[in-house]
Amino acid sequence: MARRAWIPLVLVLAGGCPAWADGTLSADDRQRLETFDSVRGEAIGAARESDDKAALAALDQILSGKPETIRGATDLAGDWRCRVAKLGGNLPLVVYDWFRCRITDDAAGLRLDKISGSQRTAGAFYDDANAERLAYLGALYYGHEGKPKPYGSDAERDQVGYLVRVGRDRLRLEFPSPRLESQFDIMELERAR
Repeated sequence: MARRAWIPLVLVLAGGCPAWADGTLSADDRQRLETFDSVRGEAIGAARESDDKAALAALDQILSGKPETIRGATDLAGDWRCRVAKLGGNLPLVVYDWFRCRITDDAAGLRLDKISGSQRTAGAFYDDANAERLAYLGALYYGHEGKPKPYGSDAERDQVGYLVRVGRDRLRLEFPSPRLESQFDIMELERAR
């Protein structure tokens, strides 16, 4: 099955960050990925300042697990339950309840759709130079809107991040510097039973 693949950005733009074969990553989103590790560290530090013991316990669960090789995974398609933790920003830490997500696999590759809740995301996964993660390129939309807009149609809604597998039936999709409310978002996905 065909997969969306990275092409080195140096072939398209100056810099060392990759771009996607079927669309150019905006300069702003390239910057968000380039600062991923530092923003993640700062946001986790800010979240640890929360007084909410239940949210901190949930964050520990979300962050648990060591990333495994994900490139070439053929078993990601299906229904998942997902929850989002928002770190830093307006509040140190907010962990939302579980919603429904779906990963589909077609001739173009893997796609994610968060299919319940008021804030949703839809987008595609791409191979990354790091075999332990897939890159995500998508867009935020709201449940009442019905359909998502594609990446690139509204910069304020564009989302980028990295997906890691931390267990056979557990994934983390991490969004650096989201546009709203927080410094860093983590979507935890667990295989729906």
